[in-house]
Amino acid sequence: MRALWLFPGQGNQFAGMLAGVTPELKEHVEQLLNLKLLDTIEGYQDSVQLQVSIALLQVDQINQLLAVGIRPDLVAGHSLGAFAAAYAAGAIKQDDLFWVVKHRAGLMQDAYPSGFGMGVVVGLTRDQLAPLVEEVNTRKEPVFLSNQNAANQICVSGKLTAIDQVLQLAKQNGAAIAQRLQVPVPSHSPLMNKVAGQLQQEINQITISKPQCRYLTNYSGRSVRQAKFVGEDLINNLVYPVYFEKMMNVAGDYQPEVIINFAPGMPFKAILRQKFGDIKQINLNQTGIEDAIYLLNKWNKR
Repeated sequence: MRALWLFPGQGNQFAGMLAGVTPELKEHVEQLLNLKLLDTIEGYQDSVQLQVSIALLQVDQINQLLAVGIRPDLVAGHSLGAFAAAYAAGAIKQDDLFWVVKHRAGLMQDAYPSGFGMGVVVGLTRDQLAPLVEEVNTRKEPVFLSNQNAANQICVSGKLTAIDQVLQLAKQNGAAIAQRLQVPVPSHSPLMNKVAGQLQQEINQITISKPQCRYLTNYSGRSVRQAKFVGEDLINNLVYPVYFEKMMNVAGDYQPEVIINFAPGMPFKAILRQKFGDIKQINLNQTGIEDAIYLLNKWNKR
């Protein structure tokens, strides 16, 4: 069965999400990075703890599937999830992933230790939200249009006080939902230009290989099979919006028969159902790896 593996980023973390992670892998990562992972709500206020923990959770799930011969045909990672997607595709090595993710998170946190973040608006299109953002955005109160998860689900990034103004205007203009996200930095906006430049220096120190399956890029939605485009995506997704809607449109062209949604959370369940209809989906936030393997083997025999 043609499989799309989908990796979310920050925003759906929860205390205890590492409880089922292979202990040896967790210990290895802690020693590799000289970092004790707390797996608590308080710990996840720290960007390094948060990003490394999400990456660890996803890598552990990937390893268990690969160990029994289950591999993807397409991979798509949303923001931070792009690193797990690249790993699942065989484009980066496990330890390199953790090393870069830790540095990425540290650079992001150092650049914006407080007062910045992201919000989401549901019920307005990008064209409808754009003038509201322009009305608020100033040098002192920066805010920018960001990710597009669906035609009417748009994110904004910037200073929290500016985000709150945009969210209030969005509600006044008919938005069904307008709220902050659990993301402590203004990702996917021009505010991350300096951080992206620093991250490029880190990524240049690791080997990025040709992906063994199709990799869907965050910043353009394209399907690529070249190492250089994977590397560009891992850097550029800090500065440019994640066009998740485009990614899923491209994924649809390859007619996946099953989608595996990696933990944490199920942020795109409704979007995927709307896009792909009754396609088989496995949500690893709810379904254990053993049960997922059983279902995949069962479906493959039909």
